[in-house]
Formats: sequence, structure tokens, C-alpha cells
Amino acid sequence: MWFPLALITALFWGGSDLFSKMGTDPRDKYSHLRMLIMVGAVMGIHGTVMLIVNHRAFDPMSIVRYLPVSAMYIISMAIGYVGLRYLDLSVSSPVCNSSGAVAAVLCFVFLDQSMSWVQFVAVALVVLGVILLSVFDMKDENKARKFRGEVIEEKYRISAIAVLLPIFYCILDALGTFGDALVLDRFVSEEEAEIAYEYTFLLVAVVCFIYLVFVKKQRFNLWQEREKGLGALCETAGQFSYVYAISANAIMAAPLISSYCLFSVILSRIFLKEKLTVRQYGAIAIAICGIAIMGFFDA
Repeated sequence: MWFPLALITALFWGGSDLFSKMGTDPRDKYSHLRMLIMVGAVMGIHGTVMLIVNHRAFDPMSIVRYLPVSAMYIISMAIGYVGLRYLDLSVSSPVCNSSGAVAAVLCFVFLDQSMSWVQFVAVALVVLGVILLSVFDMKDENKARKFRGEVIEEKYRISAIAVLLPIFYCILDALGTFGDALVLDRFVSEEEAEIAYEYTFLLVAVVCFIYLVFVKKQRFNLWQEREKGLGALCETAGQFSYVYAISANAIMAAPLISSYCLFSVILSRIFLKEKLTVRQYGAIAIAICGIAIMGFFDA
């Protein structure tokens, strides 16, 4: 059952990536805070609905028990949203999208989870397709900017923040996935983890809102954040299926879920009419072959 859940997660998170990019203004240095506010608000609403519908008592200590995992995810997401303003980073996408492979390695080494050689090939194909697509995207974007005569500032290419942002994202996201594989069913259930994470994110959203509106005196118009709101809805929907996929088979689900960038590219082609090159289609095809093998062996 992990395979369809992981596929659903990747699809929704691909949509979240698409809408987040659409709603990010590179000129707004507080854009990442606005995104965190929208995601936290939607997740808080969803967590409350889960409590009401399930009619189960929720132990607030679950928030504390799950806090290390929540922190890894939320910090990595904040870094990712900051990175949306640094789209010129030469290593950003390839490094960030390697987090699923890193998580799989951690599960293999520390949790004794295993896969067959065919499944290993499938995971390798997915990771290879994702990294190739990221590299091709970066090269094509650089060519387009050179053609337009745009000059990329050094700070966006070789500064410390340009190098460290994607590395931190990759490490923290992989540790979050590994943490889920470690604590789910041992210390908290999937439902408890979901609610704990969403209420932690809601608290982060409240803090960000207070800082943005009352400390920095910035306006926050809900209607102007509608693309971010759609991204937040997709993010929350993906999170709901994510915890069950990771709990069932983390070593296989993590690389598949990290391929959500493929879905983002495909959705951009469908809805934004963005052109794809032959090599981008080739990278997508490689990853889809790996996904198909995963699905076959799961069945």
C-alpha cells in the first residue's frame, strides 16, 4: 500500500512546488514567511478537522515526542522557501532533490531496512532521473538568461549561502524522513504524528505572522497570497498520505516521494505551457521507468 500513497504524496507536493513558485516574489524578502504562514494555517485547520472527525483523545505530549522530526521538516521547508528566491543557485536543485536517496541510505544503514537488487535499480533510476532533470533545468535556465543578457550576481552563485542552503535542506529533509521511519509506530501513531506536526506548524505560522505584521510592519493580504494558499493545500494533502507511506516502507517510499519535482515539471508543462527539451523528457522517462518497477514489485 506504500506505493500508491507515495505516488499521491509526490503528485500533491509537485503541485505545492508549482504553486509556491508561482506565488513567490523574488523582490519580497519576506516571501518565505508568507508561505510558512499559509502552510501553517492550512495545516492547523486540517489538524483540527482530524481531531473532530476521529473523536479520539489527543495527547499533547505527542507534539513534544514528535518535535525533533517536526523541527527537521519545518526548518528544511523554510530553507526551501528561502531558496525559491535563489533560483540561480548552480547546485540547488540537484542537491536538494537528493534527500530521498540520503534518507534511503540512512534507513539501510541504521534501521536494517533492505531492498532487492531490482528495487535498488528502480531507486537508482528514480534518483538519477531526478538529478539529471535538475541539472538540465539549471543549464537551460542559465542559457536562457545569457540569451536575454541577464547577469547573475555572484552572491546567487558562489556565496556561502548559495552553497549551504541546498546542503542544509538535503540533510535536514533526509533526517526528517529517517526520523519518521524511526519513531512512527514505536513512539507515536501516524494520526498522532500528523496532528502533532500540523499543530507545530500552526505555532510557527503564528510566530511568523506576529513577526511579519507587528514587528516588520508588513501588510498581509489573504487574497494576494492565493497561490501560496493553493500550495499550502497541496502540501497538507501530500503530508496526510506521506506519513502512512513512510511508516509502511521508508527505504522505498523516500526516493519515490523525492521525485515530486518531476510532477512539478509535468504540471508546469500542462498548466503553464512551459516548454520541455528532449533531454528533460529523457530524464523524466528514466525516473518513470524506476517508478514503474517500484509499482510492479509492490503489486
